[in-house]
Amino acid sequence: MSASNAVPRPLTGPFASVVGQPRVREFLSAAVGKGAVSQAYLFIGPPGSGKTDAALALAAAVLCEKGGCGACESCVRVARRTHPDVHYFSPASASGYIVDQIREIVRDTALSPVRGTRKVYIIDRVDRLTASAANAFLKTLEEPPADVVFILLGRTREQVLATIASRCQVVPFRRIPPHEATAMLVRLTGCSELQGHQALAAVGGSISKARTFMLSTARRDVRHTVLQVLGTLVGSDDLDVLEAARSLTTVAKAPLDALRSDQEAQLKESGDYLERSALKALEERQKRELSVQGRDGLLELLNITRSWLRDLLIMVVEGDGRLVVNVDAQASLRRVAPTTRPEGVTRAIAAVDKAALRIAYHVTPQLVIETMLFDIREVLSCPWS
Repeated sequence: MSASNAVPRPLTGPFASVVGQPRVREFLSAAVGKGAVSQAYLFIGPPGSGKTDAALALAAAVLCEKGGCGACESCVRVARRTHPDVHYFSPASASGYIVDQIREIVRDTALSPVRGTRKVYIIDRVDRLTASAANAFLKTLEEPPADVVFILLGRTREQVLATIASRCQVVPFRRIPPHEATAMLVRLTGCSELQGHQALAAVGGSISKARTFMLSTARRDVRHTVLQVLGTLVGSDDLDVLEAARSLTTVAKAPLDALRSDQEAQLKESGDYLERSALKALEERQKRELSVQGRDGLLELLNITRSWLRDLLIMVVEGDGRLVVNVDAQASLRRVAPTTRPEGVTRAIAAVDKAALRIAYHVTPQLVIETMLFDIREVLSCPWS
C-alpha cells in the first residue's frame, strides 16, 4: 500500500497525542495510573519534540475522572485549550517573563478551580524567566496549593535557572530526526511522504501540529495563499505588495475562528454560575490564548515563507527541483531562480527571521508582513544581491 493510501494507525490511551517520545509516554502514564502525579514538572527538549502536547495530555489526565479518556467534556476542552482550569502562559515580552506576569500566576493559584477539583498551569519557555521573575515564583513553586499542578517547558536544563529546575521533576524529551518525524506523520494521517514534509515545514517540525495542519482546511489555505504571493512577488509594484500583506494577514487569522467560537460558547455557559470576578479572569485567559494562537499562526506563515525560500536556494544552487519540498510551487521557483543569486536568497531568509523577532516584540502583524515582503522583493529583484 502506498503512503498516500495508508490507513492511519489509531492512537489510544491518555497520552496518545505524545508521539515520538515513548519513554515520556510510559513515564507519565505510570504516574497517572499510580496516582503519583507530581505538583511540579519541568519538560526539557528542543522545539518540535512534543512538550506542549505532553503537557496538555497530562493536564487532561489530571482533570478527567477517568484519567484522560479523551472523549469526555473535560478532555475535549483541554484539547481545544478552552478548559477554564488549564492555564497556559508564555513570555509577555521579547526579553522574557515580567515580574507582574508571574505575580498574576501566583495570585491565580490561590483561587478555587472553576469546573473540577484541580488546576494546571503550563508555563512555556521557562528558560526565559528572569532572576527577579523567578524569585517571585519560587515559594509558590516549592509549596504550591494542593489543587495545583505546574508544568514548566524549557529547551535545555542548562538554560533554566537552577533554583527553578531543582524544585521540579525533570522530564527529558529527545530530538526527533526529520525523516523519523515524517514517517510518523505518514503513519498517523495516511498522508504521502511529500505532504508530510510540507506540513512539518509549515509548523516548524512538530508532529502533532503537522497532524492538525493536515486536518485543517483553513491552515492549508494559508499555505496556498503564501505560496501564491511569493510566486508573484518579484515584479509586483508597491500597491500589489501592500494588498498581498493584507491578504496574508487576513488568511492567517482564519484558523482562529473555531477557537473564538468555542470561547464564546464557554463564556455564555460559564456566565450562568461564575461570579463576575471569575468570569473576568476567564475572559482574560481566553484573550491570552487567542493571542498565543494568533502569534503561532503568524509564525506558521513565516515558516512557509522560509520553506519556499529554502527551495529557491536549492533551485539556484543545484539547478533542479529534485530536493524541493514545495513541489506545487515549482513553476514559480523556476521562474524566479534564473535571476536570483544565493546571496539574495540568504538575505531574504534573514528578512523572515527579522520578521519573527518583530512578532516577538508585538509589532503590528500587517506591518511586519508588509516590511518582510518589501525586503524579500528587493533582494530577489536585484541580480547583484
